[in-house]
Amino acid sequence: MALASATATAAAKTSCPSRLTRRFSSSPLTHPPSSLLPLAARPRARNSPRLVVRWKGTARALLGVFSDAGTSESDDDDEDALRGGQREDEDAVELSSVAPGPERWDVLGLGQAMVDFSGMVEDEFLERLSIEKGTRKVVNHEERGRVLRAMDGCSYKAAAGGSLSNSLVALARLGSSRSAGYPELKIAMAGSVGSDPLGSFYRAKLRRANVHFLSKPVKDGTTGTVIVLTTPDAQRTMLAYQGTSSTLSYDSDLANLVSKSNVLIVEGYLFELPHTIEAIRQACEDAHKNGSLIAVTASDVSCIKRCYNDFWDIVGKYADILFANANEARAFCELSSTDNPMSATRYLSHSIPLVSVTDGVNGSYIGVKGEAIYIPPSPCIPMDTCGAGDAYASGILYGILRGASDLKGIGLLASRVAAVVVGQQGTRLRVQDADRLAESFAYHLESLEFCSDV
Repeated sequence: MALASATATAAAKTSCPSRLTRRFSSSPLTHPPSSLLPLAARPRARNSPRLVVRWKGTARALLGVFSDAGTSESDDDDEDALRGGQREDEDAVELSSVAPGPERWDVLGLGQAMVDFSGMVEDEFLERLSIEKGTRKVVNHEERGRVLRAMDGCSYKAAAGGSLSNSLVALARLGSSRSAGYPELKIAMAGSVGSDPLGSFYRAKLRRANVHFLSKPVKDGTTGTVIVLTTPDAQRTMLAYQGTSSTLSYDSDLANLVSKSNVLIVEGYLFELPHTIEAIRQACEDAHKNGSLIAVTASDVSCIKRCYNDFWDIVGKYADILFANANEARAFCELSSTDNPMSATRYLSHSIPLVSVTDGVNGSYIGVKGEAIYIPPSPCIPMDTCGAGDAYASGILYGILRGASDLKGIGLLASRVAAVVVGQQGTRLRVQDADRLAESFAYHLESLEFCSDV
């Protein structure tokens, strides 16, 4: 096992124990540090009228210019169905304007801003297009067009996607539940979208989900897209067109956002371009100086292998939390595919205060200080595994932000959130499910008497 880089960077943390390490190694009845939870209440956005951003037409039509049409209102918070015709909304740009932000953000995410096109296909569809099932592949403009042409006539959905945005939307919905009785969480995201119709669509959709997208569109830029093809066995195949989504600059606006955030979460898919990696490093450095918690998502095995040293340089120096699946955790440790993910969890937790490792139907693990806690999977009938890990991460963050110090309880919540998403078509946690989960978790906290006094 070649982990010299991990050992070297972990040494820098030893002299300054993480707040998470102190917190989860203490008694479950100990209140968490108040610095983790400056959660001022604010009016709930869900009380105000919501404008539907509904697109009708083929996916290729979404990539072009639309004719203007009317608007409509609905309580539908899920992804928008695409069938045939014209768009129905002309106010996406107006919706995407950023209102004055709060004094502090509970969570700021740095991630890829991608529009997802998701639909159900048969295995024969993948075979006909020579697409390897269950993989994630980066495609160029021509390849994307070829797949979208083949999907003409199908019914599928468009959503403001990307791995991190799935987590942030789930967290925002859990954090705005009225039934839980907590102050609303304030969630924001920074990334890169183009000045095209898809960019306006993305920003408007996130705002509707109560996630504030705070980055200005890139002039003449092209918004990234991901085609998510799910087969009847619930396996998903992803084709990503990057566009401007992997570019990120650490300017004064982003530095100001980082300084006002309690938790900074960085999506691993951003670890692609040297300029973006340097921006991530600067953001983590400033967040660390400001006392913010820093979380990193591993995102993809191929990303880890391509950017191994950069990952470890940032994760080892700055990360308080690492989110990974079993294969990604093994890649970080340079273990074989036959090694137990619990071993990887334990090893990583020597360098990172809190490690979350998911293993599909086998359950998950939470690692702290060289120990791993097994979290059994929540029962569900799988329909679509896309977004399961993103949902799990939202449950972990929600438990931490609400003041829980019972790792088992946090893990069980995360497992339940993931199971709900796996048992539906689409990657987003629905509002009604978020209400039910948040209420259940609030009752769990109160019954064990370790809920912090927010």
